[in-house]
Amino acid sequence: MSVSAYLDRVRREQGLFTIEEVVGLSERGNVIYDPYSTLISAGAVIGRGNVFFPGVYLLCTDGGALEIGDANIFHANTLFEASAGAIRVGSRNQFGEGGFTAKANRPGASIVIGDRGRYLNGAAVFGETVLGSGSQLLGAITVDSCRLEPGGSFREPDPDRRAGLLKGAGAARGFTVPAGHVIVGAGTFSASDLQLQSNFHPKV
Repeated sequence: MSVSAYLDRVRREQGLFTIEEVVGLSERGNVIYDPYSTLISAGAVIGRGNVFFPGVYLLCTDGGALEIGDANIFHANTLFEASAGAIRVGSRNQFGEGGFTAKANRPGASIVIGDRGRYLNGAAVFGETVLGSGSQLLGAITVDSCRLEPGGSFREPDPDRRAGLLKGAGAARGFTVPAGHVIVGAGTFSASDLQLQSNFHPKV
């Protein structure tokens, strides 16, 4: 058995696209730099114009659903796992650099990610979480059942019109970050630490 035949057999047994099927995503304008290290479940719905760096894993099982929109960038060490709930991703988001994880892997889990967001440097998302359009997670932050309200992206010149933002490192659980606000955490994140983003980024 050839190496390619073996790899494809293993992928089929695990419910994944074969290497040829991963390459076939390029017919919709997707860019896959290394189809051998890109693992995508056959049940995942993938849009157009996405960019997949090596070492990206988009996994879903019969108990989950995974939908990816258009023109997203998935840097290395990005993992989506929908095994007990749904993950729905909009368009024009950046996942990584520095890794990103989203897992709907427990009963009732649901992760919704809007458009134009940035999720960098090891952020991880679980539970019932909504990352509104333009939102940002900057750092090794474990987010469980939080909501970041939508707003402008990081390119919005008025920081107080940008979407909700978490930055730093630590655990964030069960709260909402309104548009124009940020919580900076070191170990833990608390809603009592909400600040206007203009405290850190002067208005242009």
